[in-house]
Amino acid sequence: MIYEIAQNAQKAIENDCDAYEIYIDESKSIELDSRKEELNFAKEEIECGVGIRVIKDNKVGFAFTSNMDKIVETAKQAIENTKLNKVDDNYTFAEVEKVPTVKDVYDKKFNDLSLDESIEFLKSTIDTALDSGCEVTGSGFSASEGRSLITNSNGVSIEDEGTGFGIGLSVTMQKDGKIATAYNSQSSRFFDLDGETLANEVCDLAKSSLNTKPIETNDYSVVLDYYAATGLLQTFISAFNGENVMRGRSILKDKMGSEIANSKLSIIDNPLLEKGMLTAKCDGEGSVSQKTELIKDGVLNSFIYDIYTANKIGVETTSNGLRGSYLTTPMISPTNLEFKFSEMKDLGEIDKGVLTTSVLGAHTANPISGDFSVEASNAFKIENGELTDPINKAMISGNIFEIMKKVEGLKSEVKQYGQFIIPKLIVHDLRVVGQN
Repeated sequence: MIYEIAQNAQKAIENDCDAYEIYIDESKSIELDSRKEELNFAKEEIECGVGIRVIKDNKVGFAFTSNMDKIVETAKQAIENTKLNKVDDNYTFAEVEKVPTVKDVYDKKFNDLSLDESIEFLKSTIDTALDSGCEVTGSGFSASEGRSLITNSNGVSIEDEGTGFGIGLSVTMQKDGKIATAYNSQSSRFFDLDGETLANEVCDLAKSSLNTKPIETNDYSVVLDYYAATGLLQTFISAFNGENVMRGRSILKDKMGSEIANSKLSIIDNPLLEKGMLTAKCDGEGSVSQKTELIKDGVLNSFIYDIYTANKIGVETTSNGLRGSYLTTPMISPTNLEFKFSEMKDLGEIDKGVLTTSVLGAHTANPISGDFSVEASNAFKIENGELTDPINKAMISGNIFEIMKKVEGLKSEVKQYGQFIIPKLIVHDLRVVGQN
């Protein structure tokens, strides 16, 4: 069906523009959401849409539709929309290259997964949490299958497909007048989620967060659990965006070839990663996927680009022009970010420190300077290599670019949360401000 849609769109525009790009997105999804332990939202949806970009007289135009009977009108609208834009010869479309293979991104189990089975899976997770003595404040489950086709006037024609599954759970624990909350989630390309383990881990975290003790304001070795790390790393990674670099909004703009991180750390943007949540044959504009080493042994090695920004700067695209759906044009974004440490530290090596499971307020970090001040959530003291008392509210402040110069990896499971594939991280001499 998607090839027939592409052909109809092509016939409608090929003689009236200088170049074209057709992006077709077809998806099936199941979404569940609960308030407390009761299911309050369930949706099963099938969606198909087309986004058409054209270039005419060095002007770009875009239009989209989810009505397959209006392909011709949408194509004409894309051409008409070129009149709204200025001449810009940096807009070009992807060229034909050898398409790589990707592994383990599709689970056939999706085809047999029903709404009832999904509800039962979420309910079982909720029941496990309730059996552990927790009050469930919210939970959610999602399963999706997506297929896309991108074709253009340069001969590019790439079809891609994948599945994704996710579950999240938030709980509250009350005991002797004390209250603690906790949250965690799992995501995978495969329906191998373990709701029981998730529920037990979240409830254990809430239980262990009761009876908090104050912590003295000081500089500590801080262990950033997965959520805490990803919250702060968003600001760091935005500095690698080629558009931010071009516009002078990145502190790294003149640092190419300089050491900007711990020499034991390399960071790779890898859209070809086996089982990666953002793995694909190509990006959202048909540039075939490629690995990009952003940092090699602590040294800044590359930024990330889409075709347009690469053309403006005079470099090659890094296949990072991603789309959220057919509704949008490509935007620069990382894929699977692998944080690889050549050496990892043990928790037992920390005499005096703090572990924080997540942080509140990471979005308020200064995107250019990297300065941040966040609240530690579900935090614990580390004494002589052991986790001890849970901590009252505490603020952690610092600068993400300074942190990365001395960040270390903790010996722990490497997990993918969003775009980040990381172990738990250790940052030494980070300011922790205790609050009673």
